Amino acid sequence: MKKAFSLPNSIKNNKPLIVFGHMSWVYVCFVLAQYLIFPVIYFTDLVGIPLRSLNEALLQTILAAFVYMLTMFLVLGVPKLVRRTKVSLSTLGLDRMPTWMDIVLAPAGFIIYLIISVIISMAATAFLPWFDSNQAQDVGFSGLNFGYEYVLAFITLVIIAPVAEEILFRGYLLGKLVKFVSVWVAILATSLLFGFVHGAWNLAFDTFALSVVLSVMRVRTGSLWTPILIHMTKNAIAFYILFINTSLLVQ
Repeated sequence: MKKAFSLPNSIKNNKPLIVFGHMSWVYVCFVLAQYLIFPVIYFTDLVGIPLRSLNEALLQTILAAFVYMLTMFLVLGVPKLVRRTKVSLSTLGLDRMPTWMDIVLAPAGFIIYLIISVIISMAATAFLPWFDSNQAQDVGFSGLNFGYEYVLAFITLVIIAPVAEEILFRGYLLGKLVKFVSVWVAILATSLLFGFVHGAWNLAFDTFALSVVLSVMRVRTGSLWTPILIHMTKNAIAFYILFINTSLLVQ
């Protein structure tokens, strides 16, 4: 049997490098998965399946699902192939079914996130002249006209994205980092990356606050279910404001 690849002790004992390496790995996989969309579309065109002719909402849902699934395959699968190690369900926080306590904690966690996000936003507005708290986020969906398009957008933004992002960030990344560094260092590193991948500064600060709360809930409950429920709640409210009741948007 082929011997599993093992990291040198000099790397195993270098905690900053371990943290940076895991953060970089998740980020690189996420970016790579997005760029792989283009050859996939090109290949489907060659075999007579013109994806670009599909309804925009349907295409966006398919591509989002592809990116998240490919990212998880790269993040979780490549280390298994190279190092002959696999990520356990316990590390991901998916080794048990959700409980009533997970459901009860979700609203409390969401309220705490809102408070922290508002405080950070107010501080950024006060001390950072270039900070724009109203900068819009491109969620990939626009011009929805039919009922099924709203359903597709909801599935993508409120179900697929929260579940996939929780597995990647509060599951894999946080679950790996707490084995090497203190819990709060792991939470900070996870939240910094989570904020960074969301782009715009206002979104970065908001998602950083969200990630801190989600990470604490992940550690306290030992499970990913409460973070998933909080994340879904946050995205569901955003979906309602962006697509259902747009009058609530800050002008």
